[in-house]
Amino acid sequence: MKITLTGSLGHIGKPLAIELVQKGHHVTVISSKAERQKDIEAIGATAAIGTMEQADFLSATFKGADVVYVMETHGAGSFFDPNLDLMAVIGRIGNNYKQAIQQSGVKRVVHLSSIGAHTDKGNGILAFHNNVENTLKQLPDDVSIKFMRPVGFYYNMLGFIPTIKTQGAIIANYGGDDKEPWVSPLDIAAVISEEMEKPFEGRIIRYIASDELSPNEVAGILGEAIGKPDLKWLAIPDEQLLSGMIAAGMNPNIAKGLVEMNASRRGGVLYEDYYRNRPTLGKAKLKEWAKEFAAVYNQ
Repeated sequence: MKITLTGSLGHIGKPLAIELVQKGHHVTVISSKAERQKDIEAIGATAAIGTMEQADFLSATFKGADVVYVMETHGAGSFFDPNLDLMAVIGRIGNNYKQAIQQSGVKRVVHLSSIGAHTDKGNGILAFHNNVENTLKQLPDDVSIKFMRPVGFYYNMLGFIPTIKTQGAIIANYGGDDKEPWVSPLDIAAVISEEMEKPFEGRIIRYIASDELSPNEVAGILGEAIGKPDLKWLAIPDEQLLSGMIAAGMNPNIAKGLVEMNASRRGGVLYEDYYRNRPTLGKAKLKEWAKEFAAVYNQ
């Protein structure tokens, strides 16, 4: 099949592109960076250089594809831009995808969404995934869409490193012994590859997870990996976390969205639809990924 991927060679895009090429598909990878072209071609894929902000470029690149994979992103570094309206930016990208899919005539779409996309309330920053899902649902009925909803990524745990080093603990506005799901990008890529080769019909949703662990269990596994077996996970009030983020220079609206997202882990708002549609867990477990965490921690 001819498959076009957005997302360049990121955490998900690279293993996904490699697997699809190895399966014999003709893969085009969209990247905004011209310097990525040689890396894309090195894995046997075709590079298309352009951005998610260019609907006409997307349309031309999607044309002739049997399946397109679309995802929205905005670099975490931009979270410190005081003028960034993240919801508006992601909303425009979603509309660009809708326009490009319609203009190109593509009939099979895989969309990388997220846990929390089942609602636009009480999920903080994740509300933009709900917005984009609803935008894509406006496409004609003959466009089949598979909405992939991964849970929290393992590599987001790298954000714990600063407080471990400065305060000797993982610090967040949630914690305790209630298990919650986490996922490896490798398992996300494997599920997306699998879904691309399955029949497409209508609109479906699939959650993706690798492991289910409580915050205290996460602290134990990461602590063991970095030689701090007594590492604790400390839960602090929402207001304290928010003020710390804003003091560090984060865009206040984004900081509020992240605090609300984490708060939604408490009491089950974030995971209510996940548990109604609980997936089979993937192969990549946190104990194995913790070696990568330790390598970054020890740099």
